[in-house]
Parts: sequence; C-alpha cells; structure tokens
Amino acid sequence: MYTPKETFKEILISAGLRGSERSSSSKEEQQSTKQKGKILHPPIETFWQLPPTKDQHKKSTKSRTVKIMSLPFKKGVRKSKSLQTILVGSHDPKDERFVDSFRELLFLEGQLLEKNSDYHTLLRFLRMRDYDLTKAKNMYLNYLKWREEFNVDELYKELNFEEFNEVKKCYPHGFHGVDRYGRPIYIERIGRVNLDRLFEVTTIERFVKYHVTEQERTLNWRYPACSLAAKKHIASTVSILDVKDVGISNFSKPARSLFLEIQKIDSHYYPETLHRLFIINAGSGFKALWKAIKTFLDQRTLAKIQVLGSNYTKTLLEVIDPSNLPTFLGGDCTCSDYGGCLFSDKGPWNDPSVTTILQAMLEAEEENDDDEAKSSATKDSFGAVTPDNVSIKDVYDATPSRDDIFGLPFLQKILTLQTVVNDTKSKIQALEAALKDTNSVIEGLGQPMEEVKKQIIASKIRA
Repeated sequence: MYTPKETFKEILISAGLRGSERSSSSKEEQQSTKQKGKILHPPIETFWQLPPTKDQHKKSTKSRTVKIMSLPFKKGVRKSKSLQTILVGSHDPKDERFVDSFRELLFLEGQLLEKNSDYHTLLRFLRMRDYDLTKAKNMYLNYLKWREEFNVDELYKELNFEEFNEVKKCYPHGFHGVDRYGRPIYIERIGRVNLDRLFEVTTIERFVKYHVTEQERTLNWRYPACSLAAKKHIASTVSILDVKDVGISNFSKPARSLFLEIQKIDSHYYPETLHRLFIINAGSGFKALWKAIKTFLDQRTLAKIQVLGSNYTKTLLEVIDPSNLPTFLGGDCTCSDYGGCLFSDKGPWNDPSVTTILQAMLEAEEENDDDEAKSSATKDSFGAVTPDNVSIKDVYDATPSRDDIFGLPFLQKILTLQTVVNDTKSKIQALEAALKDTNSVIEGLGQPMEEVKKQIIASKIRA
C-alpha cells in the first residue's frame, strides 16, 4: 500500500501554475483593487462567446450538435463559415484597438512574424503587461527569441517522452475533463510525488521539455477541442493541486530548481492561460511553506489562487460537474478502464466526434500550405488571402476577417509608414540645406586665407 513517508517528502509545484490570469469573481476583483501596480482584467474568454443565431431558440442542443458534427471535412471544413461561427466570438472593442496598435508597432519595427502573432497570442501579452505597448513588445520579443532558442516548434513534433508512464506513476498529474464553462481541468497530486524516483526515470531538462510540449498541445489542440465542444471560445485552464502531507521541509533544492524553471516558462512565455487554481488539503505545514512560495509569484497569479483545507469538495463542485471530477477529489469519475483518472487524459480533445473535425482542419491546413508552396494561384496580385485559403488558424484566430486585409487597419499601417517616410525625407532635406550652408561658409573663409598667404610670401621676399 501507499504510505506517504515511503515516497515523496519534497514539494514540487510546477505545471499547476500554468501561466497567469486574473480572477473573474467579483470578490477577487474587490480584493485586487487594493493591490498595487496591477490592473484586474476579466476572464480572457469574456468577449469570445458564440453570438446567438436568430433561430437558436427553435433548435435543441442535440440538433445543433448534429449540425456541427456533420460538417464536411478537409477542404469543406476549411471553407465552412458555419465552423468559423462556432469558434469566432465577439471582441471587446478596446482590446481590438490595443491589438491593432500592437500589430502596427511590431509591423513598423519589422518584428511581426506570421507565426505566433495571432490575435489571441498578442492579447495575452498585452493583458499580462496591463496594455503597456512597450512592455508587451519587449515581453513578446523575448518570447519569440525563447521559442527559437528552445526549438519549440520542432520539440512539439519530435520529442519522444518514452518515460511518460513511469513519470506519471511517481508524479501523478494530468488533464481530466472540463469545468462547467468548458475549460480543461489540470490536476496534480503533489503529496504523492516521489522526487527521487522521478529523477531516476527522467531529468529536469527532459521534464521541462515535456512540460513545454504539453503547453503547446493545450494551446493548439485542447483549447480548440474545448471550444468546439462548448461552442464558444475557450482559452484558459482550471488547475487543482492536492498538497496533502506537504510541508516546509519538502521544498528541497531540486524541487525549487524545477519549480522555478517551470514557473518562469509559464509566466513569461504562456501568460494569461490560468483561469483559476485551487490548492486543496492545505495543512499547517503547507501554510508555512506557502509563505515562501508566494515570494516567487506575481500579484496577477496570486489573485487566481484559492487555498483550501480538507473541506474543499463543495467549492470544487460549484465550478466542476461531478462527472468531470475524480472520486479522490469528491467527484464521480474513476476512469477505471485507463488505470485511473490521471492516466486517461479525458476531455473533448480525445472525443472522436470533436477530434475528427480538428484533424480534418489540420489536414486542410497542411494541404493549403502545400498549395501555397507550389503555386500562388490562390492569391490575388497583391498576395492577399482569398476565401479558398481559409485554414484552422483563420478559424481559431478571432482576428478581423482576412477579407478585410486592405481595410482600415491595413490602411492605417500604410498611412503611418508614409508619415515616417515623409518625416525622414524632411530631415534629409534639412541636412542637405545645412551642408550647403556649411560649404558656403568654408568657401567664404577660404578667401581671407589666400590673402594671408600672399602677405606672408611678400614679407619673406622683402626680407
């Protein structure tokens, strides 16, 4: 049988602190107004909900689901406006203005890349820096640099984490179900981690790489799947950390190293992905440890954390249906067919009725990329994307339509660039005028010098 004394006696808090995001509850809003230097923002999905259709009240949930799941695949999926309607919601006009300004700033500095520059990503960095464009730009550029140096794109595709099952046994963690809104739930049982065994089956470096691939999988697969299932945009995670039997003596050097590395990655490179974090079974030992842990977290993350004792079930069930909550947390689910809930990876991202659509969208995107590489036939003379070129990025990205690429935002960029060019021309003309005046002065000084030379020569001759 499992006995806590025989296994993990060192604290490890890592992937549970997945990014950082502000609270949506009014109580937390009131508390955060007293905190200095940070502004409380509403949940990141607030303005991305599915707009109701005119005949929505006439159709049952079942019929709408059938319609969604009956969409054609591959190129049909790519062209489907219905699928776009499912995933694309309303934006806060203020957010849109800031994102447009952010794009223009990056565009004018030649920094905006097509990859990792969608509306969602830029908004996350803006929110994390309270919409300060300069600070958000610096954070975003550091993120791009880190992705290149860490080789994130290739890592996500190529990492073979063959020790996965062994790691799960000595470090119980994983995604399991969704909350009542539709967000994915991430769970860690910190008190059951055997750190010595963990570092026998893997290394800190490999575990960090595994963590990064899980973050990428959440952004690129879990969130889109949850969005399809919930029929509204999902962009953040609910996390639960079980800290039973964890205390101050458990925060060892290896544990601190791993915790700090993962906390840095989540907060710096995956900001605004945490919706709420519940720390449960917090005893007196953990409460003492919590004072030390808080020093590593910013106010934005702390505002999302709720520390609970052993009477946590009621709180969890307010935000999570019992069918999505494991029995060891007070729910009804056992996932016995998978060896336990934390081995199942249960959620819309593994539901065939959802993943079939997502996979078709990805295949369509790959076909689209191949077509673009072979020929520019699907683009107009200006290189603009045509309706036949819409892919999963267009669907999941809630930016204004690409058909409007020559609309107001684009014209604003051109006008701004033209202003910069005209200003540069004016400065060049002013420099040319100043240079001409300088030449005139030098020529004027040259004449007296000639007279002085003549006088010197004449005096030498007379002598």
